[in-house]
Amino acid sequence: MEFFASCPEGFERPLADELRALGIRRVRPLKGRVSFEGEAVDAERVCLWSRLASRVLAVIARFPCRDADDLYDGVYRVPWERVLRRGSTVAVSARGTNDELRNTRYIALRAKDALCDRLADETGLRADVDTERPDARIAVALRGDRATLQLDLTGEPLFHRGPRLRAERPLRPDYAALLLACAGWAGACAADGAAQAAPLLVDAACAGGSVTAEAAGIALDRAPGRGRRRWGFTCWNEHDERSWTHLLAEADRRAAEADGRAGARGIIVATDADPRAVEALRAALKGTGLEGAVEALGPEDALGRLEGGDVPEGAQAAAGAVVADLSELPLRGADAACSLLAEIRRTSAAEGLPAVVLARDGGVDRALGRAGDVGARVRPGNAPARILSFPPGADAAAADAEPRAHVDVDEGAPVGVLVPASDQFAARLRKVARLRRKWARRAGVTCYRVYDADLPDYAAAIDLYEGAPDTPGRWLVVSEYAAPRSVDPALAAARMHDILAIAPRVLDVEPDRVAARSRTRARGGSQYAASGRAPHARQGAHGPLVLEGGLTFEVNFDDYLDTGIFLDHRVTRSLVRDRARGARFLNLFAYTGTATCYAADGGAVETTTVDMSNTYLEWARRNMARNGFTGQEHRFVRDDVLAWVDRQSRSQTGWDLIFCDPPTFSSSSKMGERTWDVQRDHAGLIARLLRMLAPGGEIVFSCNLRTFEPDLSELARAGAEVKDISAQTIPEDFARNPRIHRCYIVRRAR
Repeated sequence: MEFFASCPEGFERPLADELRALGIRRVRPLKGRVSFEGEAVDAERVCLWSRLASRVLAVIARFPCRDADDLYDGVYRVPWERVLRRGSTVAVSARGTNDELRNTRYIALRAKDALCDRLADETGLRADVDTERPDARIAVALRGDRATLQLDLTGEPLFHRGPRLRAERPLRPDYAALLLACAGWAGACAADGAAQAAPLLVDAACAGGSVTAEAAGIALDRAPGRGRRRWGFTCWNEHDERSWTHLLAEADRRAAEADGRAGARGIIVATDADPRAVEALRAALKGTGLEGAVEALGPEDALGRLEGGDVPEGAQAAAGAVVADLSELPLRGADAACSLLAEIRRTSAAEGLPAVVLARDGGVDRALGRAGDVGARVRPGNAPARILSFPPGADAAAADAEPRAHVDVDEGAPVGVLVPASDQFAARLRKVARLRRKWARRAGVTCYRVYDADLPDYAAAIDLYEGAPDTPGRWLVVSEYAAPRSVDPALAAARMHDILAIAPRVLDVEPDRVAARSRTRARGGSQYAASGRAPHARQGAHGPLVLEGGLTFEVNFDDYLDTGIFLDHRVTRSLVRDRARGARFLNLFAYTGTATCYAADGGAVETTTVDMSNTYLEWARRNMARNGFTGQEHRFVRDDVLAWVDRQSRSQTGWDLIFCDPPTFSSSSKMGERTWDVQRDHAGLIARLLRMLAPGGEIVFSCNLRTFEPDLSELARAGAEVKDISAQTIPEDFARNPRIHRCYIVRRAR
């Protein structure tokens, strides 16, 4: 029989090697999958033992498929009564289209009808459909005029496996296994007696826990699928329970044998630049059965262990590797992790071992002073990353690198930097900070943008937050803009390192109160792709408090991509307050309710705050209550805003002032099948809002799509009068970027 093992791109060759090691025949890596041949028991062995595959699928049939009739006939001809066990529930999915079959949902529906009709005709029993937890998952793959039917033998993806570690920066288990495959860890553990000592693995950034757990599972010869209770192949007539029982018994025997010689199979030292991460790992491993195979040590203890002779004699000559997952590290933490990695590489136990690192940028290249060989390009968390391999031996950073440059700031010791030209950034930041500080004092502003890519090479935005009297202090949010492809990723990472080193000194902020963000372009605009957490940013039950416009707001630098208040809308919020006296006010896509607070402060007689997120609505309630607005006249509605507006526009009118600040794009699962695109959909939304206005009412409409252009002809047909007020709503601290948002006053045309 023919099978496919699916996988993320970048996994194909390591997965093919893994399958060969399992004794699988005719293995062929393709794009996003590996094909192989064998009996049913071979496919089930892959399900039980593979750490790299996502799913295992059995090819049921192939047939010509040009149109819907071909599809129905081809599926109906399959003897499903001999493929599936009687009474199995089914779900059908599809991917791929052609000129006649253009909708995957229709393809899946047509195939499901043919399957169910066949079973009804042949057995008298029509299969039940269960889209949540079916016994049989059937996949239709359409490519040109050919269709392939596949049965998913796994059920849930194979990377849904235990132990489920509660970690701050979890890496999906299959990506952790890929990192270890590139390090050759499984081969080292299986080389019985070939080495003079047990192989050594050092996890130099263990906070996520996944790499350590996978490494321990390999060293203990644990089948990753052993604990799974539900499989897709149990509904398959080719499945033989006796053969499966033999596979499970073999897995248990291998695990028992490995337990008896665990120390000989591998030594795993797990550490992290943040000692708290090591404590979290110890707690996470308890009760998993893996803790006995791992030595979780703080950075100083780990360095002493690797240098001080505690590693058994000969370990430095054995196989193994130093590994590190740096892909999910916050920007500030990556520098410390790279420094620890370099120190580990210089210890006597590890200097003979290669290093294999999963990283999103070139910072590790610069830290180790040499370029790593790219083993695979992958997308953990849907963001691009590389697996880099560094050969054994002293790193250039430790031996031959030139001393780091230093930059003088206004007072105190010079700041060490990686890029000498960063002295220009320091000078520019000192200048703009002095000017911005004077402006903020005159304007009574306590939270503002200090720097916004004033120097193109230092492409970041820096926002300063002054705490309210109840939570005194100063915080920085540093948001890195994605560098163009023409810029060396290692150089961009070094510049960001220097920004994070210089900014807190120039702006008099404690380093642990700096939150870092990495921002990448996405559909319709820009969004944060990763956030660095300031360890001590949180104060009290929620977050620090800040003042703006005489009001108090809660912010959070720790848990979310945005802080809870959009600083570029400071003037817009004041405009809402000026127009709110005596008004019934409606805030749509309300986020944390800051505009609602301004409207209530301006004398709105009634407010309604609508957002899809419970988290943000609760935050909005706290902001309102903190400013004294707690009466029944203030309503909070959790709903899909678009659906809510659809209903209200048909029944309820009378809003005097509506503030609408929608996202650029959204495909939230809470919206069902719908997506939202502000450029495409704004005119229809505004038309519905016009029907909700009281006579003389108005809409303040804003968005952050920098290329946004209102569809004036469509809006005119809807009876809208539109006035562009964008220029007057851009605060002085955002003047360098006048397209940070677009803002309009919309009324009914007279």
